[in-house]
Amino acid sequence: MTALQQPSFFDVADEPRLGALAGRVQRTALRDGAWVDHLPGWLDGSDEVLQTLLNEVPWRAERRTMYHREVDVPRLLCWYSGDAPLPHPVLTAARTALNDHYRPEPGEMLVTAGLCLYRNGSDSVAWHGDTIGRGAHTDTMVAILSVGSARSLLLRPRAGGSTLKFSLGHGDLVVMGGSCQRTWEHAIPKTARPTGPRVSVQFRPIGVA
Repeated sequence: MTALQQPSFFDVADEPRLGALAGRVQRTALRDGAWVDHLPGWLDGSDEVLQTLLNEVPWRAERRTMYHREVDVPRLLCWYSGDAPLPHPVLTAARTALNDHYRPEPGEMLVTAGLCLYRNGSDSVAWHGDTIGRGAHTDTMVAILSVGSARSLLLRPRAGGSTLKFSLGHGDLVVMGGSCQRTWEHAIPKTARPTGPRVSVQFRPIGVA
């Protein structure tokens, strides 16, 4: 896949490498038992990872029914089970590091990896929570590692209230935990601003989608 990408001036490692999590992740406590952790630039050298994902992941397009008609999903997708090798070794290392850091908190392992490719500002995902499966009734956790051009991740409480905004790209990490998937919603809105591709790598426990 050929795509125009503006590299980050701050993402200049010779090869991809992960930073520490302990003492660097910043947590925001949300209402209703939810929380979100944020760590900008956790993965250094992420532009090389982006190119590998763009060129080697078997991206697929999906269609779904909305408003009584079938439409294209505005992003490309690929999903890896826990048994499937991930498309870049740093993603395997990231999943291991996340499990080492977070395992005592939710008491479960991050296993699967869902990848979303936002090709440009026209690709997006509407407001939703990951509530297919245990996330509908049980506290859980979803960790998202982003590479490529930064896009806005918005979060809002389902019961109404202020919206939070995170700019995610170039190796940034965000982790949504506690009741976040069932008491809050998140979205990646479209943007008219010229922007290159972004890949979101979502690590989830078994039974959460």
